[in-house]
Amino acid sequence: MIEILSPTMVARARETGAVVAEILQTLRSRATVGTNLLDIDRWTAAMIDEAGAESCYVDYAPAFGRGPFGHYICTGVNDAVLHGRPYDYTLADGDLLSLDLAVLTGGVAADSAISFVVGESRPAESVALIETTERALSAGIAAARPGARIGDISHAIGSVLGGAGYPINTQFGGHGIGSTMHQDPHISNTGQAGRGFTLRPGLMLALEPWVMTDTAELVVDDDGWTLRSATGCRTAHSEHTIAITDDGAEILTARAPASHLARP
Repeated sequence: MIEILSPTMVARARETGAVVAEILQTLRSRATVGTNLLDIDRWTAAMIDEAGAESCYVDYAPAFGRGPFGHYICTGVNDAVLHGRPYDYTLADGDLLSLDLAVLTGGVAADSAISFVVGESRPAESVALIETTERALSAGIAAARPGARIGDISHAIGSVLGGAGYPINTQFGGHGIGSTMHQDPHISNTGQAGRGFTLRPGLMLALEPWVMTDTAELVVDDDGWTLRSATGCRTAHSEHTIAITDDGAEILTARAPASHLARP
């Protein structure tokens, strides 16, 4: 299903996006050396409840997962890039942490992800991965405008990821979003310009470029959820929910400026 939202629903989506952005920003500041992933999950649950929002993840049970996700946020460390299920792990200096969060308020969902390095270390490989996904996300957003096509977004994202020399996995990518978290259309992280669904005002999309250093192949943890690079290489993931407007794209999950190069 491809859903076109009314102006009233888009206004509600702005409120949801602000909740997601604030929670991620707060978690980024709290996720330091010595933080346990299960603490991050507990903090997230408390902030979702305080905001009067509803988790899109805790009861989420798609065909590709193993039962309900059972947690409130995805936490990917180093080689874990997607659907990272929180577990008893304490963050160390130099870990590359990806946080992916989706919630629902007022009947509308918003979805966003950030990646950053924990502690004082700044491994060049990790910084390059993060910067590339952020640049690809910006390129995808710039390509999203009325009359453009989904393939234009995919091509813009893929040009940045591929141009940086990273292999691109096309199994998982961005997606439509609205009254539910995951909707059509699928937005591959590479593709051919001029192809696919035509964008129009009221369409909401979650764009999520993610990349692995030296492989496009994923493996699944025993938890049935966490997706890791097949070679154990580092990974990064950036995501925003946007709404197509008459003039272009509005970022609904925009956060206050913060550089992964600076200490959280």
